[in-house]
Order: sequence, then C-alpha cells, then structure tokens
Amino acid sequence: MATLAVAGGTPVRTKPFPKWPIFDEREVQALREVVESGRWWGRTPGSKVEQFEQAFARYQHAKHCIACTNGTTALYLALRAVGVKPGEEVIVPPYTFIASATSVLDVGAVPVFADIDPTTMTIDPQAAEAAITPRTTAIMAVHIAGRPADMDALKALAQKHGLALIEDAAQAHGASWRGRRVGAIGDAGGFSFQASKNINAGEGGAVLTDDDEIAEKVWSLHNCGRSRTGEWYAHFLVGGNHRMTEWQAAILLVQLQRADELHAKRQRNAAYLNSLLRELEIVEPLPDDERVTEHAYHLFIFRYFPERMGNVPKAKFLEALRAEGIPASPGYKPLYREPAFSKEALDWHPYARHCDYRKVRCPVTERVCDHEAIWLTQNILLGEPEDMEDIARAIRKVRDHYRELLA
Repeated sequence: MATLAVAGGTPVRTKPFPKWPIFDEREVQALREVVESGRWWGRTPGSKVEQFEQAFARYQHAKHCIACTNGTTALYLALRAVGVKPGEEVIVPPYTFIASATSVLDVGAVPVFADIDPTTMTIDPQAAEAAITPRTTAIMAVHIAGRPADMDALKALAQKHGLALIEDAAQAHGASWRGRRVGAIGDAGGFSFQASKNINAGEGGAVLTDDDEIAEKVWSLHNCGRSRTGEWYAHFLVGGNHRMTEWQAAILLVQLQRADELHAKRQRNAAYLNSLLRELEIVEPLPDDERVTEHAYHLFIFRYFPERMGNVPKAKFLEALRAEGIPASPGYKPLYREPAFSKEALDWHPYARHCDYRKVRCPVTERVCDHEAIWLTQNILLGEPEDMEDIARAIRKVRDHYRELLA
C-alpha cells in the first residue's frame, strides 16, 4: 500500500497556508479618503504619493525615493538616470525575473549574463568581473528572494572599473547589508510593489538613491521630462509618464504600517525552518552570512540534492511535495533560455539582435535551475511554527518513501 500522497497515500497537510495579500479596514479607509478628497493624481504637494516616498525612503535608509508605475519601470529609470546608453552593456545574473534584463534592453543596452554563487544564488562577483568588456557601463546586483547580493565585492568591482551599480531590490523590502537597508547602497535601486511582493499595492514601483543628481533625473524622466523648478509645460528631457497614482500610494502607506511586524515574523519562521531542514539529508538551506543583517524572505529558497535520494528528479520531488500539501515551486529557469532572448524575438533591438544567447553557459545557474532550487513563497512564512514543522515533515516523508517515486 502506498504511503506518499502522490501515489495514493494520505497527505501530511490539507489546510491552506496564510492567504496574501493581508489587509483590513485601514486599506479600505485609505482608498475612501482618496475618493472623497477629489485629489486622485499623485504629483501635488502633500499628496499620498509624496507621503509614501518620504516614508519608504526612511524605511530603506535612503535619501531619495521616486515612486513610479512598477518595478520594471523603476529599473529602466535607474539605468537611464545613471547614464546607460544604447549599445552599452550591463552585467546581469541570469537567475532573476526577466525584468532585470528586459529593462536593460528597454534603454537600448545589451544584457550580459554572469553566473551566480551557488551558496547565495546571487550574482558571483568574480563571474561579473570576467564579463566586463570595454562596452560595460553598469552591473545589476539582484537581491534575489530578498537576500542582499555581496555589496562589498560589487561596490569595489564597480569602483575599480568605473561602472554604475544598480540594485534590483524588487524582492528586498526591509533587507539589509551590514545594517544598511538595500536600494541606495549602489548608485540607484529599483523596488516593486506588485501583488506578490512583501509590501504591495497590486502594482507600483520606486527608485531609491542617495545621489541628488540621479534623483532629479529620475524625477524628470518619470514625469514627462519636467523639472521640479521649471514651468509645467517646460520639458527638459525625453521622459515618459511613469507616475504612481494616489490609489497605490494610499494602500502602500497602510502596508508600511504592518511591514515591520510581518518582516519579523518571516525572519523568525525562516530561521526555524532552516533549523528543521538542516536535519534532513536530501535538502539544505542556503548558508547564513553575517553581513546579511536582514533577509526579506520574499522567497524561501532551499537546495534539493537528487543524488541523495536515488536520483529522483527535481520535478518528481516537487510533485510529491505538492501532493503532501506543500505548495513548493521550481523557480526560475536561466533567462538566456527564455524564448524572449532568441534571435528571432530580439530582431527589433539594434544591438542585442546580434547576440546569440543560445551560446551562453552559466553552469551554476543551470544546475540550480534544473536540479536544486526549491521555492516557498513569502506568505508561507507568515504561518505558525507548526506550519514550518509540516513542511519538514512532508520532506522527511518523501525522503523516507522515495522508492515509490521510482516505481
């Protein structure tokens, strides 16, 4: 008689994990205030947008915050503001959401993929340095899952070669490196407030920076090329309309009120789950780094080792885990394998159309994507300790009865 649920047995867990988003009457009241105010547009003095910009800058330890439409746009604005031009190259890890690379394409530049470190799953500084060419003008540090990339090494690398350093902090609300929250450690950083994010308004984004000149350029670019001090119909740059609405800012201001509480709960549950996973031979949590003083845990990523479980493929392991009631995910595949990076799909781009991304090989990324990385989403970490125990119990059960997967 089968024991594993995928083979007909009883699952470890049938109750759901916490739902996302979390909201209450405060969000409803905030939206009501916007409706009744008649001020639905965010670029007015004292607006909800301005209030959120100030609050989020404080929250992330940044001097400037410019709110915008989404995280993809935030990266695009940051790249333009630091001076990345068409035909130049930006080094990007291939283990990330596609916007990290398509934002580079959108400014006319070319993404160059550098492999990741297997212990952090963030960009490997040595691989990044090896990818530098005379056309390189920037490096994008992606804080994947909410874990800060090695900002010490990346800042030193950028300074050594005279490159801009952009932080893709779309998943890193509240994350900190050596006690400093991410986003403005480099030249500029982009955040997302899309529906899955730890602070969310359905959509939305923000650019953070400590640099006054970059901040002014981002503000102009996101607001049709205007200047804060110029006349309304005076346009100094070729910008666009990338402004955040009052609706989004109203929700985000409330979301910020509960951000610290949820952030702390994710960290506590992640620490407990890490301790449980260390007792299981077939999986391993990603190792701690004392320089990562806060992990945002937008995702909880752990490594699965098929060779320790009869070479059961990752896909079969995931299927068995899901059947036990644990909604785990395989995560990304290498970006250069995406159809969007085929020569046919890039025929519109004057520079990237000449790249053959089929020839790119990042062996660590490929091993992580194909065989090792398992994801749990941030809402799972908003459960209780017994929920973390269910996750470990399900993995242990699959480990102990893996032969049922080989039948």
